[in-house]
Amino acid sequence: MRVLIVEDERVLADTIADGLREEAMAVDVVYDGDDALERASYNEYDVVVLDRDLPTVHGDEVCRELARRRGPARILMLTAAGDVEDRVDGLSLGADDYLPKPFVFGELVARVRALSRRSGAPVPPVLERRGIRLDPHRRRVARDGRELRLTNKEFAVLEELLRAEGGVVSAERLLERAWDENIDPFSNIVRVTMATLRRKLGEPAVIETVTGSGYRLEAR
Repeated sequence: MRVLIVEDERVLADTIADGLREEAMAVDVVYDGDDALERASYNEYDVVVLDRDLPTVHGDEVCRELARRRGPARILMLTAAGDVEDRVDGLSLGADDYLPKPFVFGELVARVRALSRRSGAPVPPVLERRGIRLDPHRRRVARDGRELRLTNKEFAVLEELLRAEGGVVSAERLLERAWDENIDPFSNIVRVTMATLRRKLGEPAVIETVTGSGYRLEAR
């Protein structure tokens, strides 16, 4: 899952980003509306966490423009104003959800995950295939009832493979969905992560390398 944080309070923005990365999400951060619209024009996001009171381009305008583009990203609007009228205004601009400040971080995570399930094809809250059961909300994964301890990136890669339902996922796609924009596109990090993930999943092997295309979870 890939998230864009748009928040001009830098400490808050970076704190949210660090917390979401601990939840195995790929996160990019910008601090004003101009940068938000630019990033959203060339990166594909599942969720945009958007502060309403932004410099340069106001959060309302960013929200309106993102909604006009009709991209897959869902918008979670943040604001210090929390009365009903403000919420109605935010939703009428095209936001999908609204969270007043201050907020409990766990609620933010839950709302981001709920919105991400609506950003593309419907995805069940718990992903299962070949005896693998992955629960993004509880950050738990097991195979044949055996609990697995995965790193954040291993968890994110496995989640993307499960979401593909047996389809091939390219290394480029995995870089895009599990890492942020600061990753070196020529890095071998996907291959290294795949090797450790395969080892932790154990036998029989379930991740297939499709030469020249990417990776997939075998059907059986």
